[in-house]
Amino acid sequence: MPAPFAVMGIVNVTPDSFSDGGEWYDRDAAVRHGLELAAAGATILDVGGESTRPGAAAVDEREELRRVVPVIEGLSAALPALTLSVDTTKAAVAAAALDAGAAYVNDVSGLRHDPEMAALVADRGARCCLMHMRGEPRTMQQAPRYDDVVDDVRAFLERQLAATVAAGVPEERIDLDPGIGFGKTLEHNLELLRRLDEIVAIGPRVVIGTSRKSFLGRITGRDDPRQRLAGTIATNVLALAAGARVFRVHDVGAVHDALAVAARVLGDPGPAR
Repeated sequence: MPAPFAVMGIVNVTPDSFSDGGEWYDRDAAVRHGLELAAAGATILDVGGESTRPGAAAVDEREELRRVVPVIEGLSAALPALTLSVDTTKAAVAAAALDAGAAYVNDVSGLRHDPEMAALVADRGARCCLMHMRGEPRTMQQAPRYDDVVDDVRAFLERQLAATVAAGVPEERIDLDPGIGFGKTLEHNLELLRRLDEIVAIGPRVVIGTSRKSFLGRITGRDDPRQRLAGTIATNVLALAAGARVFRVHDVGAVHDALAVAARVLGDPGPAR
């Protein structure tokens, strides 16, 4: 029976990600880490070569390609049945990643940063994730404001969904991510989680990424991102109950097991599409 959720394991091939920057920067280390995440229960591996933490510096296309493509090639050879995702806003990087074995494009800009991205996803038959972000990583946490954060995020996702479908990507190949922590305050994040059912109601599968994020540290007093696993599990279980189906995390094994138990308690609420 298909699982009612999918765990997306994070493979950061970066020197500056907020919780594990530099750990998997080497190609072989990143591939080994991906294999470990798959063994722990990840059915999607999300490979990224540019940090999207607040204030992160931009990475040029050539360097991002150098970081990402060899890792995807290695994971594709080792795990041909697993879904590989590339976390990028650049169409050239996405194209090279798809050539190397990826089948999913996770774009934090919602396919807005590069005007060629939507057509690429459509032409290549890839799956994609449209995420909401206010501004860009370098500026997104500079006093973010909304009239109503859930209404504003929902309206954005509905617009981008319509635009992506119009570009030729079937709706069944599109996921939506409200962008927890991307241009949001603590209260914005909490309100999105409280009213996540309003995002789920748009229709496509919903992706949640709360793993180790700073708002969990503010609630719990845990300054070290690695000590935020309990908060990560709590938010993911609540999101599952609200209808989210894909969970992007660092600590795959623990989150997978928590979601498996929660899904049974909830009555196995239908498989991840």
